[in-house]
Amino acid sequence: MEKRVMTQPTESNVSRREFIKTSATTGAAASLLAAATKTRAADANSRLRIGVIGAGNRGFNTLTKKLVKLRELGHNIDLVSVADVYSVHRQRFVDYIKEQTGVTPTTHVDHRELLGDKDIDAVVIGTPDHWHARITLDALAAGKHVYCEKPMTHTVEEAAEVVAAWKASDRVMQVGVQSTSAPVWDMAREKIDAGLLGKVVQFQTECARNGKFGMSRHNLITKEMTPQTVDFRRFLGVEEGFHPDVPFDREIFGQWRCYWAFGYGMFSDLFVHRVTGMLKATGLRKPGRVVGGGGIFFEYDDREVTDVASIIADFHEGVQGLVSSTMVSEERKLDHIIRGHNGLLLFDKSCSGNSGKCSFEFVPERPQVTLNSDLKPETFHVQTDLDIVSTHCANWLDAIRSGKPTSVNNDPELGAAAVMLVNLAVRSYREGKVFHVDRDGQVSDGNSSWADGWEKLSKAKAKPRHVPGWHAGDTGSVMYPPEYQKLAGPWIDGKPPQS
Repeated sequence: MEKRVMTQPTESNVSRREFIKTSATTGAAASLLAAATKTRAADANSRLRIGVIGAGNRGFNTLTKKLVKLRELGHNIDLVSVADVYSVHRQRFVDYIKEQTGVTPTTHVDHRELLGDKDIDAVVIGTPDHWHARITLDALAAGKHVYCEKPMTHTVEEAAEVVAAWKASDRVMQVGVQSTSAPVWDMAREKIDAGLLGKVVQFQTECARNGKFGMSRHNLITKEMTPQTVDFRRFLGVEEGFHPDVPFDREIFGQWRCYWAFGYGMFSDLFVHRVTGMLKATGLRKPGRVVGGGGIFFEYDDREVTDVASIIADFHEGVQGLVSSTMVSEERKLDHIIRGHNGLLLFDKSCSGNSGKCSFEFVPERPQVTLNSDLKPETFHVQTDLDIVSTHCANWLDAIRSGKPTSVNNDPELGAAAVMLVNLAVRSYREGKVFHVDRDGQVSDGNSSWADGWEKLSKAKAKPRHVPGWHAGDTGSVMYPPEYQKLAGPWIDGKPPQS
């Protein structure tokens, strides 16, 4: 029987965007603001009171349990409230927090009720992707600090709204790509900016995964999921204009990542992890040109999202990003690499893992090419005190305590850059288009201007562009033309160019 889910339109969803834009001052959100006052200062001696919105697999099994562990390690926090559309999740959260901490959390179906509690200082958002922007904007408007799971938003337009709201607030917001708290990315950035690689030209990464159930079908659906235990209309976002009302379906609710309206499959669930690390290491943010490809080549199980996908993202700084994975083969994966003229950085797969122990190597090019015999292979090892998820959560808590919103390891601007890259790749795949992004972030359909621009720079014999933060001058960015190249050029009036 044909699935009843409605896919999200591939063009920008204007009604959804406008709803989010005005949500802080209209309707129910207006009453929320009237009820909420600015949260208490999180000084070193006060307890930070946290609410969890979306206590499913990620929100509960990972984030809630890591926060409880941090509490045991001395962080002055309490988990005091939960909002979730599924009663089983709410009760599980309450039982666990009571047993582990002695606190009895309040429970809500509607996240706005939780945000209306003026004694709550911060929230963790672990809902399906299509709710991230709305809840984040409501939370910032209510004066709460925010930890939002990746991807930060479901669309490029929503990401811009969140960044603007965050900048207008004094709140701390962390986006939940936990691997950004591994020190390797900042270390790599320092090496790149100092010129170790020379002119950076490309990064490549992947996130292959295989399993007998197929992509996202490993997420359980159970008999306990019924119209009586799940507020399905709220899950869909019917009132918010996110999705039309359809009959209850356990598959849609429990395995929502298989459908475009709620997530982007491997693009948003997996690729966001990888590209965020690469963006952090290179300092790149907005792409200049994005193409996405792939298809459903194996998993014909009613899904809409791809099981094979690739992204080519070209940046204004003269760097290309490649992401390519399959969900049906993973035994031989692409290396995680940043390439430059002088050499490359090769990141160990542990850099995207959870242990907190990771490393990367510098592999130099041969001196006959670089004309630099001082470049030697080198390996850089780091290890965090805690597992990487706990480190990421602790970074958020420390930023709140210190009152420094920019000290988080994955701020909304980095989160928005990752969303733009994967979202435009999804749209490219679905719409058959190439997307251009100007330096102000305005998106348009592709044309010849991208290639024309680079050819113009070549004709002008311009100097290469560099990643943001570069301070190495011409290091590794100069070519050495052979002597015979002096013979090149047009002959005028029958005379050679050097005559």
